Amino acid sequence: MLYAILCYDHEDAIGAWTKEEEAAVMGRLSVVQEVLSRQGRLGPVARLVPTTAATTVRKAQDPVVLDGPFAETKEQLLGFFVVECADLEEAIETAKDLARANAPGGSYEVRPIALFKPGQIQTEGAAG
Repeated sequence: MLYAILCYDHEDAIGAWTKEEEAAVMGRLSVVQEVLSRQGRLGPVARLVPTTAATTVRKAQDPVVLDGPFAETKEQLLGFFVVECADLEEAIETAKDLARANAPGGSYEVRPIALFKPGQIQTEGAAG
């Protein structure tokens, strides 16, 4: 089963990291990602830009578009991992591995994925 592991933290704290702190955390996370990849369990991984770049579309009969995230939360969604796991216990263990590799603070939310349709979006600069 596929699981989304959502990474939450205070983006101001993460944004204040030095280049060295950033490189150290990303290096530790890449080790976990490489293991998952070798096991054939790693799906898409995304790191989101800060919420200051967000736009919100409020659901309604006529949707309303607002600048900003307007999230009612102290921690922001920073990114996510999609992983293949046999069950919830394995997904939780995977999230624990990511948590140990990351900086202290924040949290990982583990949620089963009900529907996954991989797309074929080509990003700028990608080889074609």
